[in-house]
Amino acid sequence: MPTANILNLFDQTIFYGALTVDNGRIARIERLGPEQTGEPYILPGFVDAHVHVESSLLTPPQFARLAVVHGTVATVSDPHEIGNVLGVAGVEYMLREAMRVPFKFMFGAPSCVPATTFETAGATISVRDVRYLLGLKEIGYLAEMMNFPGVLHEDPDVMSKIALANAFNKPIDGHAPGLMGDEAQRYINAGISTDHECFTYEEGLDKAQRGMCILIREGSAARNFEALIPLLAEFPEQIMFCSDDKHPDTLAEGHINQLVLRALAKGHSLWNVLRAACLNPVLHYRLPVGLLREGDPADYLIVDNLQNFQIKQTVINGEVVAQNGTSMLPDLRSEHVNQFNCEHKTVDEFTVHADSESALIRVIEALDGQLITNELHLEPRIEHTKIVADRERDILKLVVVNRYTNVPPAIAFIKNVGLKHGAIASSVGHDSHNITAVGCDDESICRAINLVIDAKGGLSAVSGSHLHEHDAEIMSRREFLHITTTPETQLLPLPVAGLMTDVDGYNVATQYAALDQFAKQTLGSTLKAPFMTLSFMALLVIPSLKLSDKGLFDGKTFSFTPLQIVK
Repeated sequence: MPTANILNLFDQTIFYGALTVDNGRIARIERLGPEQTGEPYILPGFVDAHVHVESSLLTPPQFARLAVVHGTVATVSDPHEIGNVLGVAGVEYMLREAMRVPFKFMFGAPSCVPATTFETAGATISVRDVRYLLGLKEIGYLAEMMNFPGVLHEDPDVMSKIALANAFNKPIDGHAPGLMGDEAQRYINAGISTDHECFTYEEGLDKAQRGMCILIREGSAARNFEALIPLLAEFPEQIMFCSDDKHPDTLAEGHINQLVLRALAKGHSLWNVLRAACLNPVLHYRLPVGLLREGDPADYLIVDNLQNFQIKQTVINGEVVAQNGTSMLPDLRSEHVNQFNCEHKTVDEFTVHADSESALIRVIEALDGQLITNELHLEPRIEHTKIVADRERDILKLVVVNRYTNVPPAIAFIKNVGLKHGAIASSVGHDSHNITAVGCDDESICRAINLVIDAKGGLSAVSGSHLHEHDAEIMSRREFLHITTTPETQLLPLPVAGLMTDVDGYNVATQYAALDQFAKQTLGSTLKAPFMTLSFMALLVIPSLKLSDKGLFDGKTFSFTPLQIVK
């Protein structure tokens, strides 16, 4: 029966008291007196209001092992990453894996698989599939409606999925970057209640004033906390914290607890901050998460004080799952489900012939810390009638390879990645998860991609254009053996759907950090999270210029656009 200062988020009071836990629930809360200085504090656990577990590169049990150390007891999780690879079977896989740990994953029914018709995914989740998923008690909501043009134009499939969510009385998550004014109102009127894609204060304010819940996102790639946190004081009942996409190295360092500390440091009210971190997600999504009331599940944190929030203990259903920085959850192995059908690529497949020496090319401008990109029109570097990467101007070659069948790769150019030599590649490529690569020369790009193909999914980085002996061994055997680390090659395999691994999450965090540093220090990338940024260069539903396996795509007109522009 723990005794401590207990926080009541509903009446915003603190008192010294004792909790009695029986059969995983809070049987009694006894008031023993006023708040006592120097005593620890008990408060509800933190909730990530929107995250793709797959983007941590970890299976659900491994994700939970890391998250509980930081006081996270639950997530609102959209499984559309694995859904794009394996369809409904992928969602069911996540549900099964989640049940193996006490952590409270609330999964949604993916609404946009594939996200668009302009890319190749591994599966389709139909209206019928959405009906089946929403009927499962483990599925709590309709996951982010990325096809906002479909909502605005009342696409029949889109509207049918929204109608199903309303019929099941389950919330509908939004995804409408840049949408404001009358169009935002029409999107909201369809029944969509949240958005995690606001990237300016003005956009967040517009949507909040229209009654939408704004999820302040701070992930490994997209970081909108600084722009949006002023909204917390104005709309405390409509703000939640989320990560959206969190790579393992940053998850090992912290989670929602970091946003709590940052918001407090900016002078926001303790109660408003805890509303965003604990209360609002539970109420909005009707999560089965306790909020320190008698009869609630015994889900809570014990922290040393309300200044640094050092977490002494995380408790879920009365079970201590983390204590003093150590996770108590087991290190579990998982089934390796996958779909990876493409064969090795050759260097010649990445050649781009110039249509005219006087042509300009469309170049994707990556923006560090953002998912949106700009479209630039620049003069290409041409060698022997071929358009090649221009390292001096930081214009590199970007490639997307269809991993589900053998077809020619799609090729474009990108600025602001900063590589000085070599290439990086990844089978994590939102949302269809084909192989995305960026590099300084075709040989390095080919090597990086073939390493990922051999591993049936993973992240790779190669330095230089000369074939390494270990590369040749992997390519000839066409199977994955172990983590590869050499002076010229790094490979982190992701054998679960080409998205995740079930090995110890802390080891993965270390390996990923080494890979990240290799991309920065050895290859020269100037991005904060080069692999995370790369993973979004095929995300067509985020403007303005992206690359799918089918070609260069204009997110503003929602149509393909040619690489080369004749003056």
